[in-house]
Amino acid sequence: MKAWKRWAIGFVVLLAACSQTPTVSVTREDMFSLEIGRFEDNLAIYDVEDTFGIRRTDLAMRDGLFYIADGNGQKVVRYNSYGDLLFMIYNEETNPEPLSLGTMPEDKRVTRWAFTYPLRKPDKIVVDSQKRIYVEDLLPQEEWGRDIETEVLLTHVILSFDNEGRFLMQLGQEGIGGRPFPPVEDIYTSLDDSLVVVCRVPGSWYVYWFNAEGVFHNLIKLPEERIPIPQDREAAFGSIDMIAAAPDAQRLYVKVNYYRDSYDQSTMMRTGIEPDSSVIWLMRVSDGTYEEEMLEVPFYESNGRTNSVKIFYSMLGVIRNGRVFLYAPVENGYSLLVLGEQGRWRGFIQVSPEGFEFNVFALSEDGILSAILAGTWEVKLVWWRTDKFMGGASS
Repeated sequence: MKAWKRWAIGFVVLLAACSQTPTVSVTREDMFSLEIGRFEDNLAIYDVEDTFGIRRTDLAMRDGLFYIADGNGQKVVRYNSYGDLLFMIYNEETNPEPLSLGTMPEDKRVTRWAFTYPLRKPDKIVVDSQKRIYVEDLLPQEEWGRDIETEVLLTHVILSFDNEGRFLMQLGQEGIGGRPFPPVEDIYTSLDDSLVVVCRVPGSWYVYWFNAEGVFHNLIKLPEERIPIPQDREAAFGSIDMIAAAPDAQRLYVKVNYYRDSYDQSTMMRTGIEPDSSVIWLMRVSDGTYEEEMLEVPFYESNGRTNSVKIFYSMLGVIRNGRVFLYAPVENGYSLLVLGEQGRWRGFIQVSPEGFEFNVFALSEDGILSAILAGTWEVKLVWWRTDKFMGGASS
């Protein structure tokens, strides 16, 4: 599963199954720390020479292993939970040659490897059950294309590497060797290690589905103008907030926020728009049709000094058995909401006073929340075992 990106860190996650269940505290576990820098055992979180600003650093966690796409460092690394660097895929033109990792695969005495690949801006990253790595990367400008229908630049591809870091294939819209993708919102692995690439173009979302061998399976287009409207709110209009893929089914979860026109009660003049409701629609990948079932997402209501403010929850991702994680900003932290067929769980993440400046989160398919927490000089890898407190969500 993918990341809950760039929000302030908290010490404790508090989960409660409805209001009758006692609140359970899940303590943050600090796994290991890394220095910020350019060497093999560093992460280049900040880059003052990058004219485009801070590039995204992305995180995936699977089976206790942490996979990091370091956009500034132009490398991909894997660590175990003790902080041992297990392998690195690096751009040899911009990185020093590693000292602690072997670079000659024929040397049987070495068990930790570094492989070279001309990574440019590695960004979003996911890992399948076979430990194959998929990472989004930017193509050289001379290889960019343009979509005739939308006039959008096609600039990114998905790179695949095996469980030891060796390059396997490059995926585009049609699969291996295909045209570059339009702007990529996120990537997921799903049932039978299929790969899902979610893209966004003006007025529409595209979802590409590939099998584990990189063969194109399906393309689903979701125009904003054809967003479904619940029968009891015909006056509302919707906007897709996020699309996530289920890890254990050929199913998409499409979160839509609905709005309605607001009016001055004395003059009945239209004054703008206001939030109406939020729904997660379930879509079949086989034919792109919506299922009858949908999930109503309640507002987070914060009590201000003069009135109550309704806030949309944002979707973090989906774990096994159809559990959906959502979050909303609140005072001193974030509210966490988990929806599923067996009920709902609410939580709170308190903002840390430790002064972390850059944060990246990842949600595993069995419900473990992990994070990169970057301060000025140091990066921490942490997690919360939220999977233990949801009545078998990881089963």
